[in-house]
Amino acid sequence: MKSQRRIRTIADYSPTSTKDYELCGAVESAQKIGNKWRLIVIRYLLERPMRFNELLKVACGIDPKTLSRVLKYLASEEIIRRDVLATQPFTVRYSLTDKGKQISPIMQSLKAWGEAWVLPYLPKGRN
Repeated sequence: MKSQRRIRTIADYSPTSTKDYELCGAVESAQKIGNKWRLIVIRYLLERPMRFNELLKVACGIDPKTLSRVLKYLASEEIIRRDVLATQPFTVRYSLTDKGKQISPIMQSLKAWGEAWVLPYLPKGRN
């Protein structure tokens, strides 16, 4: 009689506990904010609170659906705050929480590194 193969699931390929690797604050932080679009949104919200359409204009060609997903994620992680203003029609403004404002030194370091090591090496038409 032929034996039936077990169908593998995603759980078979993922670590079952954190004991499989050493926890590192830098790695865990990068997983929270390290996405390209998350960093771009945080960068602009560090300047001032913005509405959805303002972020859509400044955020380097981000798709509206992607921006919406990024904003929901950052709000769920309590990095940004979503304020519904009592205007007619209602307006939603996004701003950084105290937790989100703590990312400022990281962004300043990324900017300094980019100015030293990325911008000088871009093709002439891009900088």
